[in-house]
Amino acid sequence: MTEDWFTLHHPDLVPSPGIVFYQDRIRRNIAIMVAIAGSPERLIPHTKTHKTIEILKLQLEVGITKFKVSTIAEAEMAAMAGAPWVLLAYPVVGPNVARWHQLMQQYPETSFQALVDNPITAHAIHTYFGEEKAPVFIDVNNGMDRTGVEVGNLQSLIDYVHTLPNLELKGLHIYDGHIRNTDFEERKEVVDAAYQRVIDAIQADDNWMIITGGTPSFTVHALRTGTYLSPGTCLLWDWGYDDLLEEQPFEWAALIVTRVVSKPAEGLITIDLGHKSVAAENPVNRRVKFLNLAEYELLSQSEEHGVVRVSSWESIEVGDLLYGVPYHICPTVALHETATIVENGEVVDEWTIISRKRKITI
Repeated sequence: MTEDWFTLHHPDLVPSPGIVFYQDRIRRNIAIMVAIAGSPERLIPHTKTHKTIEILKLQLEVGITKFKVSTIAEAEMAAMAGAPWVLLAYPVVGPNVARWHQLMQQYPETSFQALVDNPITAHAIHTYFGEEKAPVFIDVNNGMDRTGVEVGNLQSLIDYVHTLPNLELKGLHIYDGHIRNTDFEERKEVVDAAYQRVIDAIQADDNWMIITGGTPSFTVHALRTGTYLSPGTCLLWDWGYDDLLEEQPFEWAALIVTRVVSKPAEGLITIDLGHKSVAAENPVNRRVKFLNLAEYELLSQSEEHGVVRVSSWESIEVGDLLYGVPYHICPTVALHETATIVENGEVVDEWTIISRKRKITI
């Protein structure tokens, strides 16, 4: 019988619940990402999905030099890995202004950029930096309504930032994660229209960098010229995007492993996969899909338990290992301190998911 790609040759080496990274598949996903972009120079992949130095280094190996992060810890992780250029794609407010400045002092070999989307944040960074220059991008709200300046107010914010001598405006950050049409042509139409609204509203500088999209709009923005692309989830992939984005050829490269710990009643098994081990923001039927279990239903989860109704109850034994694809990989990774690394079915390493922390040293 042909062995499934995910099967561990020595499963007793892997504790459960745990997360497993398949390194060969990660490398293939990176190669696919570069091929879609057309060149590694055009990519600014997000680190929020994997949160590991090792995966960032795999991207550096193929010529990717720019990265996007969500937290100060992710920014420090990227610098620790040797990233030359990092965008903190999250509002910098309160003590994080000082922490961002400290990053720049502690890692002078890395160029750090921040986002602004309002005059208060822009002025706070300008004031803190004194005579130094702070590289910033303007975050644009082109429909997601999460962060970003509204398109109608974009030019006035651009003009205001130009009056602050300690800020160096590098370009625009246009994230459209709200656009998730399943049909590619429909998605493309909506993405293109939202992008064009931004471009039509401003007097663009030819020297600006325009950073566009995330994973859902990656294959759309890749078709235009002169923009940078910032996918993230595609490095590890997950069940949710695999169902949604049929045109994207990425492979599942991270699985949750869990074991049967009890058979409390006929037709029911309990696994050691509670909502502390897999992202639980979705309904219970959209949290994990098991690859080696047929005709089942995940009924409930508590902190350390998952209760599953199965049709093959008599053939399942306590201790059996299940392999699951998370519906949402990014917050799932953040629930685990380390990942077991597998190649060709063999455990080859263990990587620390270092920037799951809110603070590394800064």
